[in-house]
Order: sequence, then structure tokens, then C-alpha cells
Amino acid sequence: MASIFSKIVSGEIPAHIVAETTEFLAFLDVNPLVMGHVLVIPKKEIDYIFDMDEESYFGLTLFAKIVATGLKEAFPCKKVGVAVIGLEVPHVHIHLIPMNYVNDMNFSKEKLKPSQEELAEAAAKIKAAL
Repeated sequence: MASIFSKIVSGEIPAHIVAETTEFLAFLDVNPLVMGHVLVIPKKEIDYIFDMDEESYFGLTLFAKIVATGLKEAFPCKKVGVAVIGLEVPHVHIHLIPMNYVNDMNFSKEKLKPSQEELAEAAAKIKAAL
């Protein structure tokens, strides 16, 4: 069964896309930990990151690095945090999170609820930085 991320890839569900290649997609998390929280995924449906073939794994990692560079410019921060959890959606995804404090990556804290306009503005800032 297709995950919510597969439905974003196919265009069935809209997303605030910040970067895309033929193989990978980066878009804003609609319930971010902090503004600028991006999810980076392979377009191919794969549940577990370590089930990816090496070429795809390294490609996803490089794509995430490129997106993180633009993210850091668009949302100035000390570092861009990286997390791979993979339990909530059965589709490989890397979280890229602008960090100034360790708590910025605390997944148990309450998520933000930005408006569609705020998400669109955030996506535009990241795209412009890339």
C-alpha cells in the first residue's frame, strides 16, 4: 500500500516542495519541530533506509546534504540536525531540522502548526537559497 509520501510523490497529496530530482524529493514537514523542518525521501517506495541499494543510499545522502546547505542559509542556525527514525511512515525519510539548541530535535515536544501561507513562505526561502 502506498504511504502518504508516495502520494506526495505522485501528486495525489499537495506538499511544499523545496527540491526535487528524478529520484529524490525534499518537502516541508507540515507539523514541524521548528520552522524549516524538511523531509528528504527517495521517490521509490522503500520502508527501511538500510534496505536501499548503495547507489540510492549514497544519492539520498548527497541530496540531503545539498538541501541542508540551502536550509541553513534560508533559516540561519548553528547546525542542521539530521534524524532517521522511520517508524511513523513506512517510507524512507530523513529529517533535516534547523538547530540552535539540542531541544530543537526533541520529537516528543509539541509540534508547530504553521499556516499554509507560512509553509509556502518557508519553502520559497529554501528554494531561493538552493
